[in-house]
Amino acid sequence: MDVIFGNLDLWGEAISNTLLIFFGGGLLALVLGIIVGAARVSPVPIARGVGTVYVNLIRNTPLTLVFFFFIFGYPQLGLPRLSTTVLGILAIGIYTATYVAEVLRAGINTVPVGQAEAARAIGLPFGQVMSLVVLPQAFRSVVPPMMSVFIALLKNTTVAAGFSVLELGAIRSYLSERGENALAVLLWVALVFVALVMLLSWAQRYLENKWRIAR
Repeated sequence: MDVIFGNLDLWGEAISNTLLIFFGGGLLALVLGIIVGAARVSPVPIARGVGTVYVNLIRNTPLTLVFFFFIFGYPQLGLPRLSTTVLGILAIGIYTATYVAEVLRAGINTVPVGQAEAARAIGLPFGQVMSLVVLPQAFRSVVPPMMSVFIALLKNTTVAAGFSVLELGAIRSYLSERGENALAVLLWVALVFVALVMLLSWAQRYLENKWRIAR
């Protein structure tokens, strides 16, 4: 227990940074994923094409390379300076958005076509058809795969450890400098991730049960 209570300052910062990257990246991925997922099923060919290119380009690029671009390439563009933590949020959010978009697209395809056609028949534009009719139903059907995407996002936060971000994936090296046993540190890190994943699994079961009743 000394590994924890003797180094609360580092553990606190590492856990807070991990959660910051997770929630920040998750929010960005959800918003961008909804936009890209809607574009993928849009009746406008240009929108479908942009969505397809985005998904195929980013999803087929290793996450580490996406981090490299933001951490080392972004500063060369002459844009406002951002911290490595914020750049990590952008990298993981933009990367995960492709998986969110594909999960949503699969969910959208489960909604009967007749409902979208009926909504268009009463004069609703595409945006309202998606936001009022299609997406609410699609979200109910994609809770398990969507939660799997966010569990993967949580574990992918450890990639930021290689880019000077103090989070759970990097805390071993910091505590090693204080003489702590590396194996003990890694075991505690694993336990923290297990606890966080269990919370996400509980949230998944809660949403499934709630929306199953709502049907």
